[in-house]
Amino acid sequence: MVTEGSVYLYEALDKKVYFKEATILVPSHWKSKNVTKARTESFEKAKIRIDNANSTYGDQPYTKQYGECGTMAEYIHFTPEYLLNDAVIQLYGLRGRVFVHEWAHLRWGVYDEYNKEKPFYHSNGRIEATRCSKNIEGQFYEVTAGGSLQPCHIDPQTSLPTDKCKFFPDRNQNTNSSLMSLPSLDSVSTFCRKNEHNNKAPNLQNEKCDNKATWTVIFEDSVDKDALQTLKPLESPPPPPSFKVVQRAQRVVCLILDVSGSMEGARILQQRQAATHFLRYIIEDQASVGIVTFSTSASTLRSLTIIDSDITRETLVQLLPKRASGSTNMCLGLSQGLHVLQKDNGDVLGDEIIFLTDGQATDNIAGCAPSAIQSGAIISTIAFSNSAAQALTEMADKTGGIFFIAKDDMISNQLMDAFASLTLSTGDYTNEPVQLESVGARTSDWFNGTVSVDQTVGNKTSFVIIYETRFPSIYIQSPSGSIYTQTNMSHDGLLKTVTLNIPGTAEPGDWKYSIQTTSNQAFTITVTSQAAHDDVPPIIVKTHMNQQFSDGTKPMTVFAEVSQNYRPVINAEVWATLESETGSEHTLQLLDNGAGVVQLNPPKPPVSEEPLEVGNFTRTATGESFVVKLSGTTPPNFPPNRITDLSAEIQEDTVLLSWTAPGEDLDQGTAKSYEIRWSFDLDMLRNSFSNGHVVNTAAVSPHEAGSVEQHSFNLSFPIQNGTTLFFAVQSEDEQNAKSETSNIAQASKILHGPKPPGVSNPGMNLTVLVISLCVVIMVICFIVAVTAWAVRRRNRFV
Repeated sequence: MVTEGSVYLYEALDKKVYFKEATILVPSHWKSKNVTKARTESFEKAKIRIDNANSTYGDQPYTKQYGECGTMAEYIHFTPEYLLNDAVIQLYGLRGRVFVHEWAHLRWGVYDEYNKEKPFYHSNGRIEATRCSKNIEGQFYEVTAGGSLQPCHIDPQTSLPTDKCKFFPDRNQNTNSSLMSLPSLDSVSTFCRKNEHNNKAPNLQNEKCDNKATWTVIFEDSVDKDALQTLKPLESPPPPPSFKVVQRAQRVVCLILDVSGSMEGARILQQRQAATHFLRYIIEDQASVGIVTFSTSASTLRSLTIIDSDITRETLVQLLPKRASGSTNMCLGLSQGLHVLQKDNGDVLGDEIIFLTDGQATDNIAGCAPSAIQSGAIISTIAFSNSAAQALTEMADKTGGIFFIAKDDMISNQLMDAFASLTLSTGDYTNEPVQLESVGARTSDWFNGTVSVDQTVGNKTSFVIIYETRFPSIYIQSPSGSIYTQTNMSHDGLLKTVTLNIPGTAEPGDWKYSIQTTSNQAFTITVTSQAAHDDVPPIIVKTHMNQQFSDGTKPMTVFAEVSQNYRPVINAEVWATLESETGSEHTLQLLDNGAGVVQLNPPKPPVSEEPLEVGNFTRTATGESFVVKLSGTTPPNFPPNRITDLSAEIQEDTVLLSWTAPGEDLDQGTAKSYEIRWSFDLDMLRNSFSNGHVVNTAAVSPHEAGSVEQHSFNLSFPIQNGTTLFFAVQSEDEQNAKSETSNIAQASKILHGPKPPGVSNPGMNLTVLVISLCVVIMVICFIVAVTAWAVRRRNRFV
């Protein structure tokens, strides 16, 4: 199966590239005898996933794409049924060809050259099928319920074939492209090149890649653009690749905790509170955990211990450090932690370090960090202060770990959130913790709130309340009215923590908490839960940034995704909070209004499943910290973001344009003005926007970012039948900075004649068309994830 895929890739890129070896990661809960256990692989970071079917798309392979054209995608999703059942080949195509099609999405950030939503378009007075290259020939026809063929009918509203009309390519073709359009066609073996690219087809490749050919994007814009230019063709066909099927082994984690003098007092207490939460509720059963501390010297408080019971968890909790003194010798802590990790199997490859410190190193951390990076351990670092040694970010970045900055301001709850984020998914989300709430406040009266427990969670639900000085009165009410008080909770006076563990499965609905104090003090509440049922994965939240370091020349983008068993969760309220090291906050609402969202292609055959109504729910997630270093004192002025959904329609002699409004700065605020131009020539408008014919926009006042804009106008001449026009828009802000040119929209004026133009009678030399699926989520704006999902998101500027 994959050997065939390597041959296709070898041919598609002029015999430059092939697969030599590959590792296939399967979920850890699958039972198999021929699987190698490995700690170096992570389900969340896997680029090719073999997992149970996405309930929306069935067994159809797809690639999940974020970001811009030429940017690597998130992952390819195959199902066991697709890989093992040869019958599905008739539905989805040969596995090797489909693999190369999806690989191009994944690795090179190209898009589909077909369009299930717009399968036909007008060109030079004819009806054309959306495809690449245009040299692919075929016939249009409808298939009746009995399986016979009949001529296509024309929709009078669009002057295009109706939804029942399909394009069937001829079996014998005189072209070998394109794999992004018709990978199932026998003659197709390569990607569309510039000289054969169909830049007028209304497909995602043209829309998202500025009408560039797939070949052009791969060789000029992708992550491999430099390497592909210098690679030489192989002298012979590639050998069969080797494959290794692996499962993620149980986690091995060492906590390396700072106990230097600057940690004494509130910081050492907050470290204990957060590490306790991690050991009790976050680290999974059967994982191995060790504890190391460092200051002037380093000590092992606990060698690697398997988490096999709640008693073991509490044993580790009791060993957490309570006092702090001395200097900050980070290198000693790193060395001691690596030594602890080596004890189980002689190496640290794939083992994890959670390294927490509150400041700069007394020793030369920059000198010992390289050896820690080369060890093979995954190092996540937490800077518990406003200043962090550069080596902390470097170790996390280069080992696949996560870097956090956590303020020691108690009400931020950032240290608790950082530890709660240190999970490593196995793909079985039913056994993993879900954070429902994390919030803090300072008051001398009441601290009230509501947490929604939806029907996908409820097991192992815990409310953890941390107070600053005096034990408060606490009341927690279930949806049905049952009230829990301190008598139902456990209280740790030394840890200043009150915990309510809900027995069994928590009742779904709104849980209300009320905390009363007579003294002015800070509180935080953290609520976690797990799946209510073994066969119903919970709603989960994932977050990340498009970059971890920025000099201000490129916008930072927050991605926020909420899903349930690969299905997006829609119609929820979404907020992202970004906080700087000085404590200033910037909150953004992430809108589920379809701006920049590409509708997903339907699967074959259609998958019918009732939507899961979950009611109210809450989720919180803390993203990795990121660094912005501006070269000057003035923040950069970003122009309005590029419009990507411009559409055009001609009714009689009137042109109607529609698009989503950009902002003053990318997608924030309101742009000052629009410039609209048109042309008979697509390439001219794309390459030289200023030379296009200008449209009078004096009456057009831009609306707030995310709004739907519409503008209708008449040209200075009658539009002839069969005419196709091309349109584009630029936006301008108050500083006269202009956006990039929008996608090129086209519209044709077609008057109905006695015979529909360009629709031929179906021939007999036909082949069945099989198209692969690509799931696309586009982000169009500054620090906003444009998805049909919901999440509360915390992140921090540094």
